[in-house]
Amino acid sequence: MAAEVDGPLKRVLVPLLLPEKCYDQIFVQWDLLHVPCLKILLSKALGLGIVAGSLLVKLPQVFKILGAKSAEGLSLQSVMLELVALTGTMVYSITNNFPFSSWGEALFLMLQTITIAFLVLHYRGQTVKGVAFLACYALVLLVLLSPLTPQAVVTLLQASNMPSVVVGRLLQAATNYRNGHTGQLSAITVFLLFGGSLARIFTSIQETGDPLMAGTFVVSSLCNGLIAAQVLFYWNAKAPQKKKKQ
Repeated sequence: MAAEVDGPLKRVLVPLLLPEKCYDQIFVQWDLLHVPCLKILLSKALGLGIVAGSLLVKLPQVFKILGAKSAEGLSLQSVMLELVALTGTMVYSITNNFPFSSWGEALFLMLQTITIAFLVLHYRGQTVKGVAFLACYALVLLVLLSPLTPQAVVTLLQASNMPSVVVGRLLQAATNYRNGHTGQLSAITVFLLFGGSLARIFTSIQETGDPLMAGTFVVSSLCNGLIAAQVLFYWNAKAPQKKKKQ
């Protein structure tokens, strides 16, 4: 009976959440306090949770823009720089064969960020420019993921994430400060991004051991925390109503 249960359970957990040696350590030898294996299990579960959650992280922001038919309060430059950072993380992770659980949210956040960038352009009356941007981005992404792009360029792109994240978040923070409110910025999205970047510090160290990846998420957490603090500070502040022409 134990072997019958062990078979399906092992197929589910190995290698999705645990390497085989850790499965044996925990579920065969019943060493439930084996710290290295527990760290792997926590990291994998957390990573997959972040990836799953990323499917919905920016949808509140998208729906808020669509509902208001306005992108007021959103910095297009900040959105574009965030897109650069997400693209760098995704391309760097793919070319280095990192496990999907350590970077998968970058793919889904990238798709949602592209949507937000297009909506910002659309509601500024620049729909054609938005369509051209989507086409250009798709072409650039294909080139970056192709053998044509040297590994040194991919590494440089990932290294540029930190300044991209910092400048992008500071631009959004400056926009919030200048407006005296956060406009159509979604509080749900902001807090989810902050929590996700904090969790990614642990998973990137555990799963990739790459200091460049871990450092990027440390910086991202600090910057996301700044925007989250502004959302709380301006919680009751409203955008001034535009007067209708008589």
